[in-house]
Amino acid sequence: MTIRVLVVDDQQAVRSALCLVLGSEPDIDVVGDVGDGAAAIVAAQETGPDVVLMDIRMPRMDGIAAIRELRGTAVIALTTFDLDEYLFGALAAGAVGFLLKDSPPQRVLDAVRAAADGHGLIDPTVTPRLVARFAALSPRPAGQELRRLTAREHEVLLLVAEGLSNAEIARDLWIEEGTVKTHVNRLLAKLGLRTRVHVVGYAYEHGLLAGGSARRHR
Repeated sequence: MTIRVLVVDDQQAVRSALCLVLGSEPDIDVVGDVGDGAAAIVAAQETGPDVVLMDIRMPRMDGIAAIRELRGTAVIALTTFDLDEYLFGALAAGAVGFLLKDSPPQRVLDAVRAAADGHGLIDPTVTPRLVARFAALSPRPAGQELRRLTAREHEVLLLVAEGLSNAEIARDLWIEEGTVKTHVNRLLAKLGLRTRVHVVGYAYEHGLLAGGSARRHR
């Protein structure tokens, strides 16, 4: 499957660099590049991208406002500035990933492919702050939605919340990686969550990791 990507940034040089990196991959097709949030909404309607790379600071309409308008589209927030207000603002608006603009090209490609596959990727340099923010929340009881999970889905939820990849979870639970992906997709649907990033927030918000690591050692 070819991943259709829309690039949004107010700097032409940044857009060109991203388009060059993305366009060099056989499984990625850059369907457009625009310079502000308002243009991004129009372009998304016209091109139907699978993934949008969205700058945060732009004229006319900033990235966070545009992300709110693009619900249902996988958006990765991009920024030069490592600020909490951008990180948490973008994720609260519905972004499935967050990258700094100086991220290595391979990380950008990994994030695009993860987003297209229904998962999120957060720049490792800001992940500790994200986890700390969730950990500081006062846990509240989970709702009825948690009871919809099977025992295995609950187990996978805890491992996703600890930051394990599908491959790591598969090794930990002695199951196929494709089975893990199925469990993740089902638990996301049952809990009404969009990405693995939101699973982390859900787990901390409801105190699901309070008892320590969920990992098995076999």
